[in-house]
Amino acid sequence: MQKLSKEEIEKRLLRFPEWKYRKDAIHSTFEFENFKDCFSAMSRMAFECEAMNHHPNWSNVYGTLSISLSTHEAGGVTEKDFRLAEAFESIVEEEED
Repeated sequence: MQKLSKEEIEKRLLRFPEWKYRKDAIHSTFEFENFKDCFSAMSRMAFECEAMNHHPNWSNVYGTLSISLSTHEAGGVTEKDFRLAEAFESIVEEEED
């Protein structure tokens, strides 16, 4: 998988307004009502990660989930990161409904 240029990343981020690019990764933070809802979303996300064999750097504090995505083998952000970000966004939207 080929690393995307900064211009390509910024263009793709227009579809993901909650995500920011810095330090060769895309980052977002999601807020949930409580720990249970946050952990539920993380569990669903974990299945997507396994299916794609692509795993985020993430941390959780109570109802807050912080995520960083990059493709280590490519040394930066690739299409794979955007596919996983899209899956995460869908999961969060479903959790909010």
